[in-house]
Amino acid sequence: MIPTFPFRFLINRRHGTPGVVVLPDSGFRRAREEIASWPGYAQTPLVDLPDAAAAARVGSVHYKDEGGRFGLGSFKALGGAYAVMRLLQAELAKRGTANAATAAELMAGAYKDATKAITVCCATDGNHGRSVAWGARLFGAACVIFVHEHVSQGRRDAIAQYGAEIRVVPGNYDDAVREAQKQADANGWFVVSDTSYPGYTEVPRDVMQGYRVMADEAADQIGAAPTHVFIQGGVGGVAAAVATQMRARFGNATRVVIAEPDKAACLLASVEAGAPTTITGDLDTLMAGLACGEPSLLAWQELERSAFAVMAVPDDSAVACMKALAARRPPVVAGESAVAGLAALLLAAREPFARAALGLDDTSRILLFGTEGATDPEVYARLVGPPTEAASSI
Repeated sequence: MIPTFPFRFLINRRHGTPGVVVLPDSGFRRAREEIASWPGYAQTPLVDLPDAAAAARVGSVHYKDEGGRFGLGSFKALGGAYAVMRLLQAELAKRGTANAATAAELMAGAYKDATKAITVCCATDGNHGRSVAWGARLFGAACVIFVHEHVSQGRRDAIAQYGAEIRVVPGNYDDAVREAQKQADANGWFVVSDTSYPGYTEVPRDVMQGYRVMADEAADQIGAAPTHVFIQGGVGGVAAAVATQMRARFGNATRVVIAEPDKAACLLASVEAGAPTTITGDLDTLMAGLACGEPSLLAWQELERSAFAVMAVPDDSAVACMKALAARRPPVVAGESAVAGLAALLLAAREPFARAALGLDDTSRILLFGTEGATDPEVYARLVGPPTEAASSI
């Protein structure tokens, strides 16, 4: 069991209200069919965590381990690369080069003279940029990735290995988002972002449709509908994708709880205000992939009605969960941003008000998404330490 840590907790008063369709099922079916055809595609494992279930006093806990996804170490491989492919297909058609280029043709270099003249770019905390860079190399485009100054060197190097140019931006993730758009406008590049804002929604929609593949796999693997899903926040893209797919598969049987770092809880602030809310500052959480201060417009349109609750948890709780997962047999290697949902579950389950408000009991079936493995091995080793020093149980 992890130690007790303070956390923030808020029930979404708008849960269940009608809203717009953000992610049409037709787009998901196209994404699922396409991604499943790529070389190296395989379902990631759904891991049973009986110790976590016992600690939380719930019926079961299952953890979708995304550490092996396409060799990129995170679920983001599903979104960024898919959106790059879709953008290139659209641009080739617009330029009269190919009306319906296939992924196989792009991978084979059938239009390489045209695609290498197209530059895609994005801002990243690490994982999304790696996916976009991988997709650019896979499908033949040039790539520039913008990272803020707090992104670790290990994560920068992991992106650069796919041939992308790395540009460092002073400030935080949201500053990098603005710089990526500025440079794209100035240079005729194409932004492939996992966050959306007024006037920019179609590419992020493709990214989120790719993310739904992960949730769909989990729905196939888990069998009975989960009563609760605890899912990481960030800009909200993955949470919105998971919420959409849970509803598509299980109706209203599943309560979606968003988990954020307490130093970057823009979705909690938005739920509290009843409108998208930006938080500022360094956003200096260890959960680097969740260090976001501005919600995605599309994600908010989904989550304002489908999120049941939001929690903000401290970095120390994430580190404790990383150590606990590393100590189990067989071990689960979880990066800093992978465990916010597990931390939120364990903390809420032992606090009487949160437990009652969420409806957690000994029959609850919990689904978690371990969204990354050790995407920066040096940071992971520093936080978790050798296996003999890890905690013995959760």
